[in-house]
Amino acid sequence: MGMVDAPNKVPQHQKFYQQAYNQHVRLWRIGTRSNVLFLPYQALLWGTFGASLYMMGRKVMGHNTWFGKD
Repeated sequence: MGMVDAPNKVPQHQKFYQQAYNQHVRLWRIGTRSNVLFLPYQALLWGTFGASLYMMGRKVMGHNTWFGKD
């Protein structure tokens, strides 16, 4: 029954998050694993956004493929 005798760590976690939040750090950047989760998300988000803008520009210029003149 390890869960019954487990210490309550909520006050320590609250102090940690409140201290970081008072320094104007965004909530999704406070955690210890935030960079591991946030950086691939940002790369995928901006990569797909850039790719869609690139292909929109190509489509406006009359090209239907990613590279070359068709």
